[in-house]
Amino acid sequence: MGLLGSFVGASIGWWTLGPIGAIMGLVLGHLSEEQTSFVKGKGVGRQQQARSGFLATLLVLIAAVMKADGKVVRSELDFVKRSLVATFGERESSKALLMLRDILNQNIPVDEVVHQARVNIQYAAKLQLLQMLFGIALSDGHISKEELTMVQQIAHGLGISRTDFESIQAMFVKSTSSAYKVLEIDSSVSDEDLKKAYKKLALRYHPDKVAHLGDDIRKSAEEKIKKVNEAYQQIKKERGIK
Repeated sequence: MGLLGSFVGASIGWWTLGPIGAIMGLVLGHLSEEQTSFVKGKGVGRQQQARSGFLATLLVLIAAVMKADGKVVRSELDFVKRSLVATFGERESSKALLMLRDILNQNIPVDEVVHQARVNIQYAAKLQLLQMLFGIALSDGHISKEELTMVQQIAHGLGISRTDFESIQAMFVKSTSSAYKVLEIDSSVSDEDLKKAYKKLALRYHPDKVAHLGDDIRKSAEEKIKKVNEAYQQIKKERGIK
């Protein structure tokens, strides 16, 4: 089921209502019959409909970050394509890119979309979504002030905690304190508290914790735990801890 299965809306068709539904209605007018069926989940089961709902939300937020600094660059599009292929596969990602093209030409009520998504997605999936948005923003080698502000607004609207936001941000925006932020601690902590913080995060992000959500979530968790391990080893080296 994967990341797509993390949606818990009481109604599988939740995404067809509100601002997301309005945006997708505009997009559908530009798609072929086959693509329209793909978006609506026509003729398929509840899982495919859930996939369509997730995809609609994902593309809207991706577009918001891409447009934040007033320009859409090739490196961003390439990153999005790779991410979509990894999550949805070649066939679905090709249709998704066509949808994204049209969504980029719409005026997106981001706050309303985020509010609608907030109550329909589990927290673990929100963290993976945040990682993807940071990846898009940094794909051209630099995160602009406008892009960072947009990502912050989305994260806040989704209900992502400040510590989790800063921890994921530190994976992408490097600074002298990045390692400490990844571990969600201050640089003044004792060696004992450092070890406790590491063990806490190692347990929280252990891949087995999210294995039931699918391979995409598990791989993302593996990447996160890798960053946690790297941050811990870096601090240990700086402090001379064996």
